[in-house]
Amino acid sequence: MNCEGTFFAKNASMLQTKRDNHNDQMILIGAHFSIAGGLHKALFTAHGYGCTSLQIFTKNANTWNERTLTDQDIELFNAAREQTDIRSICSHTAYLINLASPEPHKYEQSIKALEQELLRSSRLTIPYVIMHPGAHMGMGEDNGLRRIAEGINRVFDRVPGATSRLLLETTAGQGSNLGYTFEQLAAISDMVKAKEKIGFCFDTCHVFAAGYDLRTTTDYQKTMKAVDRAFGLERLCVIHLNDAKKELGSRVDRHEHIGEGAIGIDAFRFIMNDPYFKAVPKILETPKAKGAVDYNHINLERLRALVID
Repeated sequence: MNCEGTFFAKNASMLQTKRDNHNDQMILIGAHFSIAGGLHKALFTAHGYGCTSLQIFTKNANTWNERTLTDQDIELFNAAREQTDIRSICSHTAYLINLASPEPHKYEQSIKALEQELLRSSRLTIPYVIMHPGAHMGMGEDNGLRRIAEGINRVFDRVPGATSRLLLETTAGQGSNLGYTFEQLAAISDMVKAKEKIGFCFDTCHVFAAGYDLRTTTDYQKTMKAVDRAFGLERLCVIHLNDAKKELGSRVDRHEHIGEGAIGIDAFRFIMNDPYFKAVPKILETPKAKGAVDYNHINLERLRALVID
């Protein structure tokens, strides 16, 4: 996969030489949808919104309890994929996973949970599993980064047949969370033996909260160059589209509706009209419905309205 090249950096030779020919592909856009009633139900929900992509949890994200897939689960999921226009699916790991944890028991639980997520997602033929790298909990950033990489290496050794690619998500840097700089994500990847199994997920709210600006063409271009220098835009496989409740560099992870937060609408226009990112799944994680207001519909339509034909 080649994710490099950006619409607003076309005069920058570094990125121009890397642009791939993705212009004729359908824009991949969707949201995170609930699996209530069955994993396959999320695909039909996404289809109802006209989505071409979606993100799901393959289990309850707030417990350590694992979900064992049945043959029927897989059959229904595959049938739903065939019946809808969904082109790309990604899963998100449980929030409890922390591969930087200094607590031995929590660390081992996290390794086991990631192992099971990769196996589940692989059985569902989901290409990407997205994970927050982890929080060092006072152990120090360098130690935390090493611990994350060691955990990933252990997981890959234990599930060599897993086909889903693990994506490390950019973070806001809230608390002791790691992955708030592109260089930290690159450092983890550098310590992972099976680098071909690692990619990255770019969250607009998180990078903005971490101090990377996206609000002008110059800032957008600068941030994408920083991504490219750190680990290569060809390895940026999924984008989370979220506005931010807090200001630039706040280190606070709070999502807002598209165009209603501190990032503003222009950054999303840049992304939606970037020729390369047309082929990269873009997933909303904005707040959901409140009463009779369907915010998924509102935010998706706002994004679609930004596309210049």
